[in-house]
Amino acid sequence: MTPLALTNEQLGTATVLWDLDALYPAADGPEIRDDMIRCRELAEGLSAEAAGRIAVLDADAINQVVARLEVIDTVLARLEAYAYLHFITQTEDADASALLQRVEELEAVVGKLTVFFRLEWSRLDETRAQALLDASPLGRYRHYLAVMRRFAPHQLSDKEEELLQELKPVGRSAWNILFEKLFGHLRFGKQGRTEEEVLSDLYHPDREIRNNGAAELTAGLRDNLHLLTHVFNTLAAEKMITDRLRRHPSWDSAINLSNELEERTVGTLVDAVIDRYDIVHRYYRLKRRLLGGGELFDYDRYAPVPGGEEAPVPWERCRQIVLAAFAGFSPEMAAIGARFFDERWIHAPVLAGKGGGAFAHPCTPEAHPYILVNYTGNVRDVATVAHELGHGIHQCLAAEQGLYNSDTPLVLAETASVFAEFLVFKAQVDLLPPEARLAYICQKLESIFATVFRQVAMNRFEATMHAARRQQGELSTAQLSALWLASQRPMFGDAVTLRDDYGLWWGYVAHFLATPGYVYAYAFGELLVLALYARYQTEPEQFVSRYLALLRSGGNGSSYELLHPFGVDLDDAGFWRAGLDLIDRMVTEAEEEAAA
Repeated sequence: MTPLALTNEQLGTATVLWDLDALYPAADGPEIRDDMIRCRELAEGLSAEAAGRIAVLDADAINQVVARLEVIDTVLARLEAYAYLHFITQTEDADASALLQRVEELEAVVGKLTVFFRLEWSRLDETRAQALLDASPLGRYRHYLAVMRRFAPHQLSDKEEELLQELKPVGRSAWNILFEKLFGHLRFGKQGRTEEEVLSDLYHPDREIRNNGAAELTAGLRDNLHLLTHVFNTLAAEKMITDRLRRHPSWDSAINLSNELEERTVGTLVDAVIDRYDIVHRYYRLKRRLLGGGELFDYDRYAPVPGGEEAPVPWERCRQIVLAAFAGFSPEMAAIGARFFDERWIHAPVLAGKGGGAFAHPCTPEAHPYILVNYTGNVRDVATVAHELGHGIHQCLAAEQGLYNSDTPLVLAETASVFAEFLVFKAQVDLLPPEARLAYICQKLESIFATVFRQVAMNRFEATMHAARRQQGELSTAQLSALWLASQRPMFGDAVTLRDDYGLWWGYVAHFLATPGYVYAYAFGELLVLALYARYQTEPEQFVSRYLALLRSGGNGSSYELLHPFGVDLDDAGFWRAGLDLIDRMVTEAEEEAAA
């Protein structure tokens, strides 16, 4: 492999570093100190004036309280965004870690001072609360406040809620920072490579390199299993205790409530996907033939199909591909996307100590989002840039809703990113020669499988893990690995052999720790996008305006409400099956291309 610095130079990413000045000019500057003081003072002032009085305030007064809370949370969000973004590109830096910890401790203090509003608002009599919600002064915050009351049955006493706020800095977030620090420091194999570099081997055409990359990742995980097993058990237990205290009936009740989805909707989605695991089996039987026959192993899942070999895609070419695809759909979408490149809102190079993966951080409406990717120049990375730009564009458009209403449920947030990624795929596939077209379709299918089927399989792992932790107590590494393989093997059937080594790969999935239950949002977004794209093809002009309106709505409405203009019924199994049928047709297309 080319040395890391040279690779970044060749791709043109060495200088693609974000400029965090839109948040703060420096980590050690007075602006951060002043805002930390200001945030606490604002919270203390509001608490002194309004705590214990929400039940007697009229709509105008409550509106003023919520507006002041939004100002406090906006300052806090700016601090949190800067501290995290400053840390994630240098997880080995002690000062960056210390700043993040100080901000998280401030968040706990401010949360304790302001939690009174959530508690008192949720205790209001339903008739009075509804009358206040119907009053015009609260129109801007109506949905936000209505959703807040949905959590009322899971609310604890004032003292308990305040205690939980104080314990936040040493709770789930602290364990997640430990996890990020571990993988930021971890080096794999004799060359001491990062997680991102090793994972990239799984996409290499040389089987020996794929096998070696898988072995190096497994060895790195095995060396840290004592820590990973403890972290997973601790956070599963933390969730068990929290769910019991808050009277959540099941392990995923909290995430469904946060996503404003009914349990029946999620169940319909998950069942529909599991019922079509046969699509995955069929595809990998085709891939086995395309790779020359013989048994496929877990490290072969992403082996490139012959015909798609291309030179690395330089950063500037990636920019051109993505923005051209966006422009073909909406010039406004492309214009917003261009700002991320032009105004240094992206951090792209692979660097030692930088967090792995990719994300788009919304920051605050008064600033702008930032995107992190680990760009290595392959076609998957181009799709990842499109994916994260989809998030970023969504966050830009939703900013007009303000901090509270721009916060989008995970399922709709993933819809925006997956739609952007699909636009790039459709713009590229028809331009390719037949052999390269087959390889590109296969690559996209594998991306879709990772988004739909693999995420649902991981959701099943989470379900069994949390159930086992609650029923059996502390889980051993062997038990976690057995649960992982039991949830993954049905997806692949007899088409791909998952070795025992693969049983350890639950250990690097951060979503299980940071946001339990998160992963089904990917499947929701992908299948929804496939259905929406079909409608775009039949009525493009009407669709574009509706789609941008959806993004501008942010979280100011439930998924059911925001998707109503598209005629979507999320509880209809047939709706989800339609998206799965489109994936089935893509497999048929690949089979026909292979037979031609």
